[in-house]
Amino acid sequence: MRTQTKKGVNEKDQESGGTDKNCSLVLHNDDYHTFDYVIDALMEVCGLERMQAIQCTYLVHFKEKCVVKKGSKEELMPMRRGLSARDLKAVVH
Repeated sequence: MRTQTKKGVNEKDQESGGTDKNCSLVLHNDDYHTFDYVIDALMEVCGLERMQAIQCTYLVHFKEKCVVKKGSKEELMPMRRGLSARDLKAVVH
Protein backbone atom coordinates (compact mmCIF):
# COMPACT_ATOMS: atom_id res chain seq x y z
CA MET A 1 0.00 0.00 0.00
CA ARG A 2 1.25 3.45 -0.86
CA THR A 3 0.70 6.34 1.49
CA GLN A 4 1.67 9.96 1.19
CA THR A 5 4.05 11.56 3.63
CA LYS A 6 4.07 15.23 4.56
CA LYS A 7 6.64 16.06 1.88
CA GLY A 8 4.62 14.37 -0.87
CA VAL A 9 7.00 11.46 -1.35
CA ASN A 10 5.36 8.09 -0.98
CA GLU A 11 6.73 5.65 1.56
CA LYS A 12 7.40 2.94 -1.01
CA ASP A 13 9.83 5.25 -2.84
CA GLN A 14 11.56 6.03 0.45
CA GLU A 15 12.03 2.35 1.24
CA SER A 16 13.56 1.64 -2.15
CA GLY A 17 15.95 4.57 -1.83
CA GLY A 18 14.30 6.46 -4.71
CA THR A 19 14.30 9.95 -3.22
CA ASP A 20 15.29 9.10 0.33
CA LYS A 21 18.01 11.32 1.79
CA ASN A 22 18.38 9.16 4.91
CA CYS A 23 20.86 6.61 3.53
CA SER A 24 24.30 6.28 5.10
CA LEU A 25 27.69 5.44 3.63
CA VAL A 26 29.38 3.22 6.21
CA LEU A 27 33.08 2.37 6.13
CA HIS A 28 34.18 -0.83 7.89
CA ASN A 29 37.54 -1.61 9.48
CA ASP A 30 40.16 -3.88 7.97
CA ASP A 31 43.64 -4.93 9.04
CA TYR A 32 45.37 -4.17 5.75
CA HIS A 33 45.37 -0.47 4.93
CA THR A 34 47.35 2.28 6.61
CA PHE A 35 45.73 5.28 8.23
CA ASP A 36 47.19 7.54 5.54
CA TYR A 37 45.76 5.38 2.76
CA VAL A 38 42.24 5.51 4.25
CA ILE A 39 42.47 9.24 4.98
CA ASP A 40 43.54 9.98 1.40
CA ALA A 41 40.75 7.78 0.00
CA LEU A 42 38.09 9.53 2.12
CA MET A 43 39.34 12.93 1.01
CA GLU A 44 39.54 12.01 -2.69
CA VAL A 45 36.42 9.86 -3.04
CA CYS A 46 34.04 11.40 -0.51
CA GLY A 47 35.25 14.99 -0.52
CA LEU A 48 35.93 15.09 3.21
CA GLU A 49 38.19 17.71 4.71
CA ARG A 50 41.44 16.30 6.12
CA MET A 51 40.31 16.59 9.75
CA GLN A 52 36.99 14.87 9.00
CA ALA A 53 38.83 12.06 7.20
CA ILE A 54 41.21 11.64 10.15
CA GLN A 55 38.31 11.49 12.63
CA CYS A 56 36.46 8.93 10.50
CA THR A 57 39.59 6.82 10.20
CA TYR A 58 40.08 6.74 13.97
CA LEU A 59 36.42 5.87 14.52
CA VAL A 60 36.70 3.01 12.02
CA HIS A 61 39.86 1.78 13.74
CA PHE A 62 38.46 1.82 17.26
CA LYS A 63 34.72 1.23 16.68
CA GLU A 64 35.05 -1.07 13.63
CA LYS A 65 32.87 1.19 11.42
CA CYS A 66 31.86 4.79 10.85
CA VAL A 67 29.12 6.64 8.98
CA VAL A 68 31.14 8.67 6.52
CA LYS A 69 28.30 10.53 4.78
CA LYS A 70 24.52 10.72 4.68
CA GLY A 71 22.45 11.40 1.61
CA SER A 72 20.43 9.73 -1.11
CA LYS A 73 21.36 6.33 -2.45
CA GLU A 74 22.13 7.94 -5.82
CA GLU A 75 24.64 10.31 -4.18
CA LEU A 76 26.31 7.65 -2.04
CA MET A 77 26.63 4.71 -4.44
CA PRO A 78 29.40 6.28 -6.57
CA MET A 79 31.35 6.98 -3.36
CA ARG A 80 30.86 3.39 -2.21
CA ARG A 81 32.14 2.14 -5.56
CA GLY A 82 35.12 4.50 -5.34
CA LEU A 83 36.04 3.23 -1.88
CA SER A 84 35.52 -0.38 -2.99
CA ALA A 85 37.79 0.25 -6.00
CA ARG A 86 40.47 1.20 -3.44
CA ASP A 87 39.83 -2.14 -1.71
CA LEU A 88 38.03 -0.56 1.27
CA LYS A 89 34.86 -2.15 2.63
CA ALA A 90 32.00 0.33 2.40
CA VAL A 91 28.25 -0.20 2.28
CA VAL A 92 25.20 2.00 1.84
CA HIS A 93 22.35 1.50 4.33
